[in-house]
Amino acid sequence: MREYEVTKNTLAIVPIGETKSKIYEKDCNFIIEDTPNNIMDESCKYYGSSINGRQKGTTTLTGISYKAPIIVEEKESLIFFPTSSPRLKKCSWISLNNIESYYYDYEKKCCVIMFDNNEKVELDMSFCILNNQILKSHRLESVIKKRKTK
Repeated sequence: MREYEVTKNTLAIVPIGETKSKIYEKDCNFIIEDTPNNIMDESCKYYGSSINGRQKGTTTLTGISYKAPIIVEEKESLIFFPTSSPRLKKCSWISLNNIESYYYDYEKKCCVIMFDNNEKVELDMSFCILNNQILKSHRLESVIKKRKTK
């Protein structure tokens, strides 16, 4: 499979090696022959912008410019955040909308995100960075919700 668009069922897009990604969805997981950043950019384009456009929009709305979360699609309020700089090949993209909880596993030395369908994704990152990315994403969500109610 080569083409994929992010939907409300997408939980996470995690890189596998240099050119593949594992897609976590509510009902299944599968591998795509494309990088997470390309998948995110193509998904943004599918919904009418580009990943750069979405990042600039986040900066305009919130002032966040580094590792900025993005709203991929407005109607469903699909907000995703990068786990590292999107310029890095190790960058995963996580759906804010589907997170149930998250914690640091001291035994495995990784962060674990539990999604609302009980799917679990383990990420090699610090809890501090994950927590900060989630807080940035909630800030974006809050600004968007305020604008919709005006």
